[in-house]
Order: sequence, then structure tokens, then C-alpha cells
Amino acid sequence: MRFRRRNSEALADLICGNHDPTAEAEPSYFPYRSSSYITEFFQELDTDWAHDGSTRHRWVADVLESMLNEPHDGPSHPPEGFCRLIDQLMSPSDAMNEGPNRSNALRHLNEVLAREGFEAFYGDDRHCYLRHIGTNTVTVLQPNPHRPLTTVEVQRRNDLAGFLDKCSEDELIEEVLLPLFRQLGFHRITAAGHKDKALEYGKDIWMRYMLPTQHLLYFGIQAKKGKLDASGVTKAGNANMAEIYNQALMMLAHEIFDPEINRRVLVDHAFIVAGGEITKAARNWLGNALDDAKRSQIMFIDRDDILNLYVVTNLPLPVSALPKLTDPWVTSINEPPF
Repeated sequence: MRFRRRNSEALADLICGNHDPTAEAEPSYFPYRSSSYITEFFQELDTDWAHDGSTRHRWVADVLESMLNEPHDGPSHPPEGFCRLIDQLMSPSDAMNEGPNRSNALRHLNEVLAREGFEAFYGDDRHCYLRHIGTNTVTVLQPNPHRPLTTVEVQRRNDLAGFLDKCSEDELIEEVLLPLFRQLGFHRITAAGHKDKALEYGKDIWMRYMLPTQHLLYFGIQAKKGKLDASGVTKAGNANMAEIYNQALMMLAHEIFDPEINRRVLVDHAFIVAGGEITKAARNWLGNALDDAKRSQIMFIDRDDILNLYVVTNLPLPVSALPKLTDPWVTSINEPPF
């Protein structure tokens, strides 16, 4: 995707807060950003861009062109980074000389975007979205676990990986999986726990997901902390895929009680979640074991999937996964060093 240079520079002027000299009677509706605030603006987008001291609006225009060259889903869907930039630019908290609906700022922004075939608008959640005028397609940001991670995200991913190495199975469920699936839009998430295994029937977690049509799908999760393999003699700390597969079948065959609708329902889909690696042999075995009726009902998520999803959804790390304060002058987290 590529914007004409004059449009990139016009959008950059809005980001910098440069006032249009031809509209002296009209106040500015965008906050003025000096060099340091421009750097801060892009850091808040979880990027590594830092202003180099050159002409502000030209430097920002160069960054915009780089962001527009990132991978995206066709000409009617701008890249994710660019959409997040527009949402941040139009934050209601940055309103100037007008109310939080920012109608005047939105008008100026759309004068630029319309020349490239797009329109910005506020949704019911007060976030700003982009609509392609020709196809009326709205770009909705979804967490993309396959996108390149920033330096900060890579560090958070490594911290979480260290936590997965030492956590128990209950900690994996309660401190990682429950917050993650809540963030991904699942509801009524209930953990069976391992202290009382009565009537668990292979389910460590059950939850439900509401489709746009208001229909409900029910999901069960069989979680294992270690590696899942397919060897004849499983090492200590690992789990055998055949055993996990049988537990998933048991999960699909037994009902759960949903207290919100006061009736028993069957689990529609089963997730096999591993805090460690799912070996290639285990994946191949599972693929061969699933017939056509079960292939869409059983899915698996391994360690890399957990780490990437957790980071891109911007969830806070579990307390025990946070970096430790080891400097000798630090006496307490809440006390200043001097």
C-alpha cells in the first residue's frame, strides 16, 4: 500500500500538530508535538522509531510510508500498525479546542484520507477505525501472533518463557491461560482445578464463545505443563499424545452444566494446550488419529502459540514472571532509591 507523498506529509502535519497557515482563523485541533513527543508518540505504538532531529513532518511522512509497506490483507485493509496509529492520533483524551467527539479533528483527518480512498470514524467503543470507501470494508484490529515482535515484546516473551519453565500446571492454567482466553473474547471461563478432580472428565477448563449471530459454542481445554510426545516410553515430565487424545474424546462425550441458561450442554470443541513443545511426531500421530468427524473438534496450542498470543494481546505478565530488582541500592519496590 502506498500513499501519495503530499498526502503522507499532510497526515504527518496532523501528527506533528502543525497549524495550517491558510486557516489562521480556525484553531488547531491536534496537539503540537516537538521532537521528543513525536518519539514518545511512536513508542506508545510499541515501535522503535525515534526522531533523528530532522524536519519533523518529513521524518514522520517517511515513517508513515514505511508503516504502509508492512504486510496487510489487500488494498482495502491498511497494515495493522497504520490502523493503530490512526486510533492513537484520534484518541478522545487528546481533544483540543473541541469536545471529546473530535468532530473537527475527524474532518481534517478525513480530508487527507479521502484522497486515498479511506474514511475514519468512531465506533461505539470510542476507538477510531478506518473504512475503505470503495468497498465499505472496515478494518478491525485483531491480535496477530505471527507478526514481527518489537524489542520490548521480545523481552516480555522471554520473561514469560522463563515463567513457563518453572510454573506448575495450576499456575499455567490460572495465571496464563485464564487471562489469555478472557482477553481473546471467551466467556464464562471455569477452571476445574487439580485439587478436586471429581467429575472433571478430562476438562481442565471449559468456556463459551458467542458468535455474531448470538449462537453459543462451548470449548473445553486439556492443559499440560510439559512436552507432549508420541514415544512408546514417555520421559518423566512429558505426556503422551495418545493419553491426551483420549482425554479430549472423553471431554467431548460428557456434558457440562451452564448455570446461566440452567441446562446441560455438550462441549463443541476441545483445545489441547501444552506449556511445552508438541513434538512433530505427536502432531503427526494426532493428525492421523482424527477422523473427519473429529478433525474440526480437536485443536492444539503449544508453547510458542501461548507466548505469541499472550504478548500481542498486551496482557500483563504474571507477578512471578516479572524481572527481579537486583540492584543493591533498591530496598523496596515502593521506596525511592535515594
